Amino acid sequence: MSHLGPAKMASAEGPEQPQRRHSVPKNAETLADPALRARREAENGIRQFDLGMRIVEDALARGEPFKLRPSQLQALHREALQGLSEWAGNWRPAGIEIEGSTHRPVGAHLVPELVEDLCEYVNGHRDRSPIHLAAFVMWRLNWIHPFTDGNGRTSRIASYVVLCISLKSVLRGKNTIPDQIVFNRGPYFDALEAADRSSRAGAPDLTKMEELLEGMLAVQLKSMMEDATNKTF
Repeated sequence: MSHLGPAKMASAEGPEQPQRRHSVPKNAETLADPALRARREAENGIRQFDLGMRIVEDALARGEPFKLRPSQLQALHREALQGLSEWAGNWRPAGIEIEGSTHRPVGAHLVPELVEDLCEYVNGHRDRSPIHLAAFVMWRLNWIHPFTDGNGRTSRIASYVVLCISLKSVLRGKNTIPDQIVFNRGPYFDALEAADRSSRAGAPDLTKMEELLEGMLAVQLKSMMEDATNKTF
């Protein structure tokens, strides 16, 4: 069974759910047929997850302090949007909107610098908990919204990569954190909106996102234990 779990059979964004935060890109898609696009999204989702796990494995094998780099985020995005967008792996060239959200992403000219700042925060705060760093990446990459499409997919796998490397473990299992978010996006959207609101008021409060990831990690570890023992807990 693929370590991507049940999400491999769905599109990269999962089944339709209400109140969905969704990017509105301002460029033409390269694959317009809905059925073909859904199939390509599912295939790309598997490739993106596999690339994320290779990044984790390579970082752990080197044994050196991991440094998150903008190029890694672009590579993860490229896997998600390959064959779907002419901007796969590239920062967005213009403004963007997020339907279903009150957040208004920054201008395109600010994206490269803000992504660098995101990476510097992760690389410079290794004393913070793995959950905090993963929550920060999950929120901040969505806040910047650096791509024309696929921001959610890329933020989720990037967050998961940072979590795994920070824990010094390749976390697999059938019910990974990215899978759980895809199949129940409501709490994820709520956590993003809460962090956005607090950011507008001053400093971002990631408590809700951290609590969400804590609970999902517990669910994933439980599924790993069940796989390892053939028992139901």
